[in-house]
Amino acid sequence: MTTAIYPGTFDPLTNGHVSLVRRACSVFDRIIVAVARDTTKKPLFTIEERVAMAREVFAFDKGVEVEDFAGLLVNYVDRKGAGVILRGLRAVSDFEYEFQMALMNRRLNRDIQTVFLMTDYKWMYLSSTIVKEAAKHGANIKGMIPDAIVPHLYARFAELDAAGRS
Repeated sequence: MTTAIYPGTFDPLTNGHVSLVRRACSVFDRIIVAVARDTTKKPLFTIEERVAMAREVFAFDKGVEVEDFAGLLVNYVDRKGAGVILRGLRAVSDFEYEFQMALMNRRLNRDIQTVFLMTDYKWMYLSSTIVKEAAKHGANIKGMIPDAIVPHLYARFAELDAAGRS
């Protein structure tokens, strides 16, 4: 059984992420969507919220699990008994960063392979950052993120606006 770990902050999960996981289900027996606790980014949602939203989205996807992780990715992958890190690529600009990370991970643990999947062309422009910025200013983000997550994102910005922190 081949297990792939798909790591990220998923703040929020986008339809590009979902598409990648679902396509990867035809390649791997099991995919763990690993929501990162440790990040240099300042997440809009707590780790618990990000995990809960991802679990809701993938609740009926056979072979897909969601959990959080902390620390070095290669250590987590090793603990889970997985041999593959799954990463998505949107454009050439993603490749340089992802290539560096893959080489570093390979240096840290030669038994773990990184597999890249290209995103579906219709999601090439999409990122969590872009979606958050659009939602923050009231734009219609329906169709960019899973329907179940849309109200959470608008509600969070409403909370921040009410608190004067947006």
